Amino acid sequence: MRAFVITRYKEEPRETEVPEPVVGAGDVLVRVEAAGLNQLDEKIRAGEFKQILPYKFPLILGNDVAGTVIGVGAEVRGFQPGDQVYARPRKDRIGTFAERIAVSEADLALTPSSISMTEAGSLPLVALTAWQALVERGSVGPGQKVLVHAGSGGVGSIAIQLAKHLGAHVATTASASNADFVRELGADTVIDYRSQDFEQVLDGYDLVLDSLGGKNLEKSLRVLRPGGKAIGISGPPDPDFAREIGLNPLLRLAITGLSAGIRRRAKKLGVTYEFLFMRADGAQLRRISSLVDDGKLRPVVGRVFPFEQAPQALRALAEGGIRGKVVISRT
Repeated sequence: MRAFVITRYKEEPRETEVPEPVVGAGDVLVRVEAAGLNQLDEKIRAGEFKQILPYKFPLILGNDVAGTVIGVGAEVRGFQPGDQVYARPRKDRIGTFAERIAVSEADLALTPSSISMTEAGSLPLVALTAWQALVERGSVGPGQKVLVHAGSGGVGSIAIQLAKHLGAHVATTASASNADFVRELGADTVIDYRSQDFEQVLDGYDLVLDSLGGKNLEKSLRVLRPGGKAIGISGPPDPDFAREIGLNPLLRLAITGLSAGIRRRAKKLGVTYEFLFMRADGAQLRRISSLVDDGKLRPVVGRVFPFEQAPQALRALAEGGIRGKVVISRT
């Protein structure tokens, strides 16, 4: 089987022959038709998470998949060969930049019937991130105010649509050239991050979804109402995350220290900060599929590369400036 592999951190992935996936009793074997690229892929390649998410080498990259079922384990009941499915494989079973991948049945869902396989391949990670931030953690509802940073990006373009569907007033940061685009997605207030300071414009928000971190995250705390919440997907990780993934006490202490400053500033302002590292969830993907087929969410694919150009696609992602997602596709 051919796949794009790295043998050490910071190495550019190379196409090489690898063993066939091992299909467990509860697994589904998927022929990969399309795979979305995410900033997470680049961060894993660069070794940014090696202390908390240690991967073994050689490592096949890729956190999004859409494809066709070609085999099922003995205990699988929900899928059969020929089904078109999509997933974000769980974090210890990534590897969608390959011809085939074995995915746990619990992580899979049927693709939305109204979109292409390439579009489906763009959705799992970003849609699950938006869902877990806005629905699961944020409990966003009608009349609330939500700020989504980087609204033209992969997560932002889906989060704007979902927040609007949930009934929120949605603000976002974007370049002037993307202002009309994010308004079409549902943004009510658009802040040109090059010429405006969102902290001087916005106030009294219930939730901020921050994908940038650093000073941007600190400023985000100050646009929240008392009791509001900032959810960061770029860090710093918090103690709850360390517990969730079962880190040893020493690493838990280190993680606690990383986020101590931002949590302290949040507490002083009467707001909270949470780190979100999204998880695989097939049941949530089924709900997302319904929203897509009902016209409430639409995938945003900025560029499509042939599968054999995965390294070039990763470079394009790192360069930025692409609306929505980059996808590698076999079709």
